Amino acid sequence: MKKKYTIGLDYGTLSGRGILTACENGAVLASAVREYDHGVMDTTLCAGQEALPGGWALQHPADYIAVLDSVVPELLRQSGVDPREITGIGIDFTACTMLPVDGDAVPLCEKEAFRGRRNAYVKLWKHHGAQKHADRINRYLEEKDLADAPRFGGKVSPELLLPKVLEMLEEDPELYEAADAILEAGDWLTRVLTGSHTRSCSMAGYKAWWNDREGYPDAEFFTDLDPRLASFTEKKLAGRVTGVGETAGTLSAEWAARLGLCAGTVVAPTIIDSHAGVPGSGVGTKEQAMLVLGTSSVMVGLSETPCSGSGIMGGVKDAIVPGYYALESGLVSVGDLFGWFVDHCVPPCLVREAEEKGQNIHTLLSEKAARIAPGSSGLLALDWWNGNKTPFVDGGLKGALIGLSLNTKPEEIYRALIESTAYGTRRILALYEENGLSVREIICSGGIALKNPLLMQIYADVLGKPLKVAGSEQTAALGSAIYAALSAGAGKGGYDCYAEAVRNMSKVRDIVYEPDGASHARYTELYAVYQAFGEIMGSSSRGIMRRLSELQTE
Repeated sequence: MKKKYTIGLDYGTLSGRGILTACENGAVLASAVREYDHGVMDTTLCAGQEALPGGWALQHPADYIAVLDSVVPELLRQSGVDPREITGIGIDFTACTMLPVDGDAVPLCEKEAFRGRRNAYVKLWKHHGAQKHADRINRYLEEKDLADAPRFGGKVSPELLLPKVLEMLEEDPELYEAADAILEAGDWLTRVLTGSHTRSCSMAGYKAWWNDREGYPDAEFFTDLDPRLASFTEKKLAGRVTGVGETAGTLSAEWAARLGLCAGTVVAPTIIDSHAGVPGSGVGTKEQAMLVLGTSSVMVGLSETPCSGSGIMGGVKDAIVPGYYALESGLVSVGDLFGWFVDHCVPPCLVREAEEKGQNIHTLLSEKAARIAPGSSGLLALDWWNGNKTPFVDGGLKGALIGLSLNTKPEEIYRALIESTAYGTRRILALYEENGLSVREIICSGGIALKNPLLMQIYADVLGKPLKVAGSEQTAALGSAIYAALSAGAGKGGYDCYAEAVRNMSKVRDIVYEPDGASHARYTELYAVYQAFGEIMGSSSRGIMRRLSELQTE
């Protein structure tokens, strides 16, 4: 049998990238990237047409098509692979990133009647304009004693589907009625490519509260929030929900010709971008967890039972790994936090020292911070510079740093900030383990995992777990390629077994960060202080940070 290949497409916030991989061993034969022409529209709509309110973040769906038209032919050109040997395409996408479309899957923003109306465009995952609608949903969940139900995750964020839909319904009911469907952008792409009206289990479950036991919430739930939503799921969310290993459809003749591929090529169900990193990182068993370390972080663990609450989502089966519920949470700010410190708090003398040594300022600070013993600086930070996801689920919470003195050095603060993100991650891991997970090792990916050994060792010491590093620098795209191989199946040169696909197509680097026993013991003491301080600053009964936020806006 000839070798078979898959394409993995990774749609991020500012660009889309793709890789072409060999099914037998995951070797990457080609990679390409295309930035979005419109970028993120957060101040004005399409080249200054209309000023947008604060908290809005929109995109243009034409940018996603441009990625297909640019990236896929480039992958074929670079690799020289015969299109007949490409057995599947997988796509991951940010979520919830939603758009309204007509019956032919044409985005409403591309129709003349709606071109100038902001709710017709893609609402990006980080669109926060619907906060008041999220607040209203949260009040309803509290009244109905539903907040801790597995499907809701404890507290609703404006980044989810329904708050964004309610915003559309309130601001532009005519537009809402004109929409034949409201789709995740990833599901829109698979519909465009295949003509199939399927939806992703990953996105429907984590962003729209679908599960395999009950489907979407019942009609009463939606009508209580707005009577106009009585038929919301039947009309706007119609379509079969598909999980890992199933297919979204096959590539149409039109799109096959356009991209240079073959009609009938399998297209996998879309998956959330961070979720694609699970197979891409090499996570194949329930004793492993994935940790993505970038500007923010995501941690995913595998469970045999549903779980949610305190910012953890885990009520969907087969959305990431067949046979398991995947528990997901993370920190809202990691790399962004360290970047803030370097941009605003580093004295000129350190900048000059880094320049003289030809070093990046992060490298210099890390070298100096590595000489500091755990706890010896007397500093403690809360990692809430961009809000808290777990356990308080509150975007209004802010960071804190205590223990400062006239002798405090920049590298001590830098280390305290790193430690704070490790404590926040330990809080998530503890909640996972309280719900029955037994994590033996953590596989990390993202730019920080590759660039900062100090952070990796601190995380290992705080968590008390060995940390490994994913072999690929493009774990999401690789994960999508693996899912494509699963959707194709062994009969078409792919795989029938998730574990086998991960074992063959994903690699882990040789380096392992083992926890140091003495450091872990000291960090356990410091973590207890972190928890106590966090309760004082963030809890609803004594929420000092909440009061500061109120005073800021009064």
